[in-house]
Amino acid sequence: MQRYISITLSIIFLFLIFTAVVTAITMSSSNFILRGGNFNQASGKPTNSTFKLGFTSGELGIGLYSGTNYKVRAGFQYLRPEGFRFSISSTVINFGTVNPGEPISRTNTLSITNQSAYGYQVTASENNPLRVLTSGVDIQNTTCDSGTCNDVTSSAWTSPLTYGFGYRCDNLLATDCAVGFSDSTYYKQFSDLSKNQVPQPVMLGSNIGSKQTQITYKLNVSQTQPAGQYQNVIMYIATPAF
Repeated sequence: MQRYISITLSIIFLFLIFTAVVTAITMSSSNFILRGGNFNQASGKPTNSTFKLGFTSGELGIGLYSGTNYKVRAGFQYLRPEGFRFSISSTVINFGTVNPGEPISRTNTLSITNQSAYGYQVTASENNPLRVLTSGVDIQNTTCDSGTCNDVTSSAWTSPLTYGFGYRCDNLLATDCAVGFSDSTYYKQFSDLSKNQVPQPVMLGSNIGSKQTQITYKLNVSQTQPAGQYQNVIMYIATPAF
């Protein structure tokens, strides 16, 4: 008898942005208003058809100065106006009908535009294993072929007799996937919030620029897995560092 198992993942993504507002110097009277670019002796953004240059001058020294309760970045546009952006290509992953013993994969893309001087990270977790909400029946997260992979440690998953749900990360632009995925057969579990597991990084980096990774979601179920509509929520949180 054919068994029907329908799988849907909902993706939630959050990002935390910390911003600071710097007000330009403004001097005025009843006859004039002077607005300076900022608190430096000179500053601006000269451009032509092929380039754009941001500059400041007038500080005693260029660099990063810090103390117990402060940081000062002088003489350079450390944080560009574009700031920090995070996006995901699809927020619903639908596996459709899954046949027991036939592994199936789906993908989506995580994109970062990072103009933070000190990098960022994206963490991931699930609210619970794939579950039929009406009955509470779960598809367990994979432990890979060796039975050793978890939300921190990856391992090879190639056997059609290894069941469960897991993911891997592949670099598309830059090399910001978390460690553990250099071998194309390696997978991990998502951290399970229902078991009080801590969300783990899937992307992280310290360089500015655009980054993009592909997340592959893999699923394989056994002949004894009860039929039903399974679902869970995967949560991505992107946090810039300053």
